Amino acid sequence: MSEVLEYLFGSRVKTRLLRFFLLNPEGEFSVSELVLKNILNRAAVQRELRGLKKIKFVIERSRQNKKYYLLNTKFPFYPELRGLIVKSNVYPQCRSLGKLKEIGDVKLALISGVFLNYPKSKVDMIMVVDNLNRTKLKNLMTNLEAEIGKEVRFVVVTGEEFKYRMNMLDRFLMDFLESPYDEIVNRIPTLRNFVAGLRR
Repeated sequence: MSEVLEYLFGSRVKTRLLRFFLLNPEGEFSVSELVLKNILNRAAVQRELRGLKKIKFVIERSRQNKKYYLLNTKFPFYPELRGLIVKSNVYPQCRSLGKLKEIGDVKLALISGVFLNYPKSKVDMIMVVDNLNRTKLKNLMTNLEAEIGKEVRFVVVTGEEFKYRMNMLDRFLMDFLESPYDEIVNRIPTLRNFVAGLRR
């Protein structure tokens, strides 16, 4: 779906900026923040912002000699564009998930929340990882957030901690497992039967 939007909107830069503003309608962002959060070229961001300002999709404000940009929620096609972006915001477009196994010995990775358009979820991702590489985890999350256009709320636990939480019927974990989620990695053979028991 992201390729479809890129074709419709004309470029990856424009697609990421539109998605970012539509999913963060309350925020005000400098050019530097937009470049950093969306992993985009500064000159390309400035060029697209000029166009988006011209059609009044974004509003420019100045504070202490610095320019900030925010979404114009009165833009005529705001509801339709937001609906389109939200509908397109599903995990198959997240190419960064292919690098998940690089962060360590990944035993489990489950996604919900922003990935599945399920706002009731308290987190977007639960990962069970031994020998975690925190630098690679940080890079993965930075890239995922740039693709999605929104902060990813996640929890990482070790295999031992996950086992303990399952045995204790940890409320947070049970709530997540009883809600809609998808598996990216599952090397815990007992989990599916456990979840089936919860949902009976």
